[in-house]
Formats: sequence, C-alpha cells, structure tokens
Amino acid sequence: QVQLVESGGRLVQAGGSLRLSCAASGRTFSSYAMAWFRQAPGKEREFVAAINWSIGNTFYVDFAKGRFTISRDNAKNTVYLQMNSLKPEDTAVYYCAARPGGIRNMWNVYNYWGQGTQVTVSS
Repeated sequence: QVQLVESGGRLVQAGGSLRLSCAASGRTFSSYAMAWFRQAPGKEREFVAAINWSIGNTFYVDFAKGRFTISRDNAKNTVYLQMNSLKPEDTAVYYCAARPGGIRNMWNVYNYWGQGTQVTVSS
C-alpha cells in the first residue's frame, strides 16, 4: 500500500521560507516521478515541481523557478520542497504525488497522492 505523507506547512510571513516534506512508503520508488502540486481555494490544482527519483532530474513551473527547489533523500524515502521568498499568492494546500515513469506536469496522470499540507503566506 503506497502512502505519501506531507508535512511542514504552516503560516509564514511574506518573504519567508518553508520546507515541505513528503514521506513515501509502501514500495520502491526508484522508477517513479515525484511531484508537488498545489491548490488554492476556488482554483484548480496546479503543478509546482517534480523530480525523477532515480536520476534526480527536476522540472519546475515558471512561478517556482528560482524560488522553489525540489529534492529527494533516498535513505529517508522522502521528497522535499524548499520554498523561499514566499508570496501571499503561494497560499494553498500543497500535495505530494507519485507516478511510475517520467515527469509529467498534469495532475491526472499521477497515481498516488498525499493528504496535503496547508501553506498560508501572510502579507
């Protein structure tokens, strides 16, 4: 049974930083792509960043480039999203997702999802 458990979301002031974690369990993820998505109230779920677990290549949406960094720790089976220079528009529930194969930026091709962690950025 695959489980993805996010943590690290909280209230932070604009300009601050957060590191989100996604603890993955239930199988070997070496052939998987791991991604972060987010969903703000009244908006569609949107792609943030993804990483290929085995080779470590990454892909970011434009708004995340230069501010967010996705990484993984193989020993801990954990994926991270380091978020810097946070803005109020980054406020959303952030979700971790996994899919076998390569990186994709569409939420509907990811097979496994966590429960989400709330990030709130105050102005």
